[in-house]
Amino acid sequence: MRAETPQAEETKQSDPPRRARRRWVDVLVWTAVAPFAVWAALRTTGWEPGFRWGQLVAFTPYVAMASLAAPVLALLLRRWPAALVAALAATLLAAAVLPRAMTGGNPDARGPELRVLASNLAYGQVPAADLLNLVRSTKADVLTLQELTPDAVAALEKAGIAKELPHRVLHDERGASGTGVYARHPLREQPPIRIGFTQTRATMTVPGAPPVEVVSVHPCAPSIPAAARCWKAGLRALPSADPGGTVRVLAGDFNATLDHAGLRRVVGTGYRDAADVAGVGLSTTWPESGPYHDPLPGVALDHVLADRRVAVRRFTTHVLPATDHRAIAAELVLPAA
Repeated sequence: MRAETPQAEETKQSDPPRRARRRWVDVLVWTAVAPFAVWAALRTTGWEPGFRWGQLVAFTPYVAMASLAAPVLALLLRRWPAALVAALAATLLAAAVLPRAMTGGNPDARGPELRVLASNLAYGQVPAADLLNLVRSTKADVLTLQELTPDAVAALEKAGIAKELPHRVLHDERGASGTGVYARHPLREQPPIRIGFTQTRATMTVPGAPPVEVVSVHPCAPSIPAAARCWKAGLRALPSADPGGTVRVLAGDFNATLDHAGLRRVVGTGYRDAADVAGVGLSTTWPESGPYHDPLPGVALDHVLADRRVAVRRFTTHVLPATDHRAIAAELVLPAA
């Protein structure tokens, strides 16, 4: 029998520790890759398995950025299957997020301009004078308000909103559930959406354009499981785009980002998100400083959606005092009548 050399005996003795180290490295790499893979799969399929996921998915832009580290780690440690999975996850997340930072094309809209302004008033606490100054500076033609209270309506009347936007359809209520629409052009009230919160609907007559239906959007905030069901129902109740008749503009606090399947379903009926089209879809609107400021990374909960016949020239966000939401403004061009 041939005796083993000292080198072979040393290699044999070192194999178990080496294999143990490899297993630990495998565990480390897959632990880093797996969360991004699961996130990408859920975001891509649109499956929202539970209440907490409905909250977490709002932070997809941050996860997309962090996901770039996973394939680098796997490549450096030569874990090729993990590197492939990590690269696929990062690609899917980037495909979901990056288009929001790129401008989109516009239809050949030749009708009048329409400037839309929307603001969540945080239980009606935004000072009327500050809101009126923003109406003037943005030259808003239509203003949608969320968390509109009777006291806020009285303050706006006293501040002189009728001089700027003389037409209105209001469903002001105590607390967070009231909404309303103020406009430069005549309004005709439509049945509101009443699911938890009230979402005001009105049809506006704009000279030179088809009728424009405006919705002040504010479904329930998905803060608890019961409210999450109300939130989903409120999004489902929003009207689909009407590509051949009434122009629809949905503006306000959707309590949803473009990473929520519910909002994507609304957009998919024939709308475009104004911030997305303008290439500023990663601009955040909540949480802003205010009495209900939550120390979380910013997300885009407030949107202006307009049907595909409408051109988007500009989208901006604006800070108002006493609210944790930024106001949003969009400059649109309507199709000609």
